[in-house]
Amino acid sequence: MPIPEFIVALRRQVGHAPLWLPGATAVVVRDGHVLLVRRADSGAWTPVTGIVEPGENPADCAVREVLEESGVHAVARRLAWVHVSAPVVHVNGDHAQYLDHVFAMEWVAGEPFAADDESTAAGWFDLTALPPMSTDMGNRIARACDENPTAATVFDAS
Repeated sequence: MPIPEFIVALRRQVGHAPLWLPGATAVVVRDGHVLLVRRADSGAWTPVTGIVEPGENPADCAVREVLEESGVHAVARRLAWVHVSAPVVHVNGDHAQYLDHVFAMEWVAGEPFAADDESTAAGWFDLTALPPMSTDMGNRIARACDENPTAATVFDAS
């Protein structure tokens, strides 16, 4: 489902006004490859991202979104980064900003495919040969793949 029902209800009240929302980014790694999806709204290749539902643990959101968007089963192994996204204006005119939780995820089962209408493609990409993507998404992947134990959890606003 592209827009969670609780946001649809909020939007009836606030229109396109900015919303502050919790988000999750799932960086699923398997044998030196990262799972990426091609977003239907922008055509950009990104890790799986999603909005945390009311009462949902952000790590559970990451697991759920990976399955919903790519058909892959994964588990969250580490919170890699908590950051504030830049303000976003979605294609429908909705304004939002996200408190994003980036998780290092481990593949469990399944081969990726565009499992819902949020993505047009999904696949594994060698970590040394990623397709063009925004600096922000590249930073999310880099933080999740940093295995330095002192960098296990990073909180910042950049």
